[in-house]
Amino acid sequence: CSILTSQHFQFQTPVFVYYESLCPDSQAFITKQLYPAYKMLKDHIEINFIPFGKSTVRTQGSDVLFECHHGPNECYGNKIHACAISHIHVDSFQNEHTRESLTVDYIDCLMESGNFQNEPYASVARKCADKVQVKKFESIENCANSTEGSKLLEDMGEKTDKLEKPIKSVPTITIRQTYDANTQRQSLVDFQGAVCTNLPKPMPAVCRAYSSASSVSGSVTAIIVAIFAALRFI
Repeated sequence: CSILTSQHFQFQTPVFVYYESLCPDSQAFITKQLYPAYKMLKDHIEINFIPFGKSTVRTQGSDVLFECHHGPNECYGNKIHACAISHIHVDSFQNEHTRESLTVDYIDCLMESGNFQNEPYASVARKCADKVQVKKFESIENCANSTEGSKLLEDMGEKTDKLEKPIKSVPTITIRQTYDANTQRQSLVDFQGAVCTNLPKPMPAVCRAYSSASSVSGSVTAIIVAIFAALRFI
């Protein structure tokens, strides 16, 4: 599967997200950290989704078999994600989107939809395609149900293994495909701050504004904590 590319901006920094389709921590990161930050930083970063995580793969004759961290439904979900990354395109009527931005919208919708205990993954995948206006969902579904989906998911496994085998933390976030423990920790709670710290200088305006707002918020929080601490002794 080819890595996602978006419109090429001069200072676009590649971000890689190694995740699982039914992992609660992956769902929380993508919906609460990555998606809001992407809306602010999409001119400066290139998102590369790698849906595989702690899955394993083996061959049996001509078949490629997967075992996934959260069961068979996650294996199918990972295939839907891999096929979407490969098959999503924009047409001339979707001027507000790039291929990458539409893929980010679609994956955010899938991850926001929960654990799929009450509805088949394929049904939610179609609903999300309708919601964010992914065209020709049938090509994604057909891919996930065929050897193409298995091959794409196997490729995602190979990309994951190149980073770390076996991968220890899901999701794992890297910037420029280089793992850094501090960036990983910060990304899970402040992805926008982690990205801004790693962008080339000079820092873009959106990061300067975010840094200033974070400093004010941090100062207010510190004042509140100090007030409550002082009240304990009154």
